[in-house]
Amino acid sequence: MTRPFEVGLVVRDLELMERFYCDVIGCRAERRSRVPESVGGPAGLGGGLVVVWLRVPSGGCVKLILPRSVAGSAPVVPMPAGRPGLSYLTFHLDDMGPVVAALPAAGARPLSDPVVVRTRGRRISFWADPEGNAVELVDRRADSSGSGRSN
Repeated sequence: MTRPFEVGLVVRDLELMERFYCDVIGCRAERRSRVPESVGGPAGLGGGLVVVWLRVPSGGCVKLILPRSVAGSAPVVPMPAGRPGLSYLTFHLDDMGPVVAALPAAGARPLSDPVVVRTRGRRISFWADPEGNAVELVDRRADSSGSGRSN
């Protein structure tokens, strides 16, 4: 491999999702590009689209992909391990506390109960982003005070 890992995430509302992943999760918008149908079709992407590359601070990239035609409403999110294929994006943080506090106002909803779980020297928390994609947050602050339980 020559570069950090990238993942593509098809979205319905590009601006909303860009704000969510940059302002709340901490990614940085790196570039934006329109992919014409003449490229997107033959490449297996279904036609014309817009792509925004978001750099994850530790390396890697989340590509937000807005197809020319976008399907209807957001689907109901099953629990991450309850479906085959790509299940969730994991973000490793120094301290998830400020991010967890900001998520509800940004349109995310918790998928874990309790919201923050302490286990094996870590805290983990699962959330659905504003469009229902599952996101896992992980930090190494299991000894910090706050909600959650040890496993």
